[in-house]
Amino acid sequence: MLFDHLVVGGRTLASARARIEEALGVPMQPGGEHAVFQTHNALMALEDGLYLEAIAPNPAVPAPARPRWYDLDRFEGPARLSNWACAVTDMETALSEMPDGAGAPVSVQRGSLSWRMAVSEDGTTPFDNLWPALIEWPSDVHPARQLEPTGVRLRRFTLSHPKGDQLVLALAAHLFDDRVSVEVGPIGMSATFDTPHGTRSL
Repeated sequence: MLFDHLVVGGRTLASARARIEEALGVPMQPGGEHAVFQTHNALMALEDGLYLEAIAPNPAVPAPARPRWYDLDRFEGPARLSNWACAVTDMETALSEMPDGAGAPVSVQRGSLSWRMAVSEDGTTPFDNLWPALIEWPSDVHPARQLEPTGVRLRRFTLSHPKGDQLVLALAAHLFDDRVSVEVGPIGMSATFDTPHGTRSL
């Protein structure tokens, strides 16, 4: 697995987008609509090929026939850093090595961009959504390459879970990234960034 992007979920896209822009002091760029899960997003490029995504249910279209990804159907409270995704090159092989509940491949499209995402039947991921959603991009295609540079760089991404000792062992078998740390504690995630305005956090 390779660290792909961070997700800020919200009950509305405006709230998720505002949460990122206010925290980091950098504007986001328009994204688009996801027909399978009836969501819409906005994006922000990060250094090192990563990006930030603001996402929420799309109120302009009917509800999807299945639960939305990123557990958005049960999202409550203010917009916040809620999920993350890691890229794989062989979805089926990767899923065979993941914890139970990591999901099954779903083909998704946003405009001219198409990819596959592992999504469980209830839209969640293991470890109370702290396990990364798996994403498989086509060769030589990635949304971060289509975004304007912002000068924002992820410095640290921290996951906290009561079973953090189990989570860190499970991740260590698949992900080698010294920006990611795991703690034992209440369920949550946070990220620290270097920005044109100094160090900022989500």
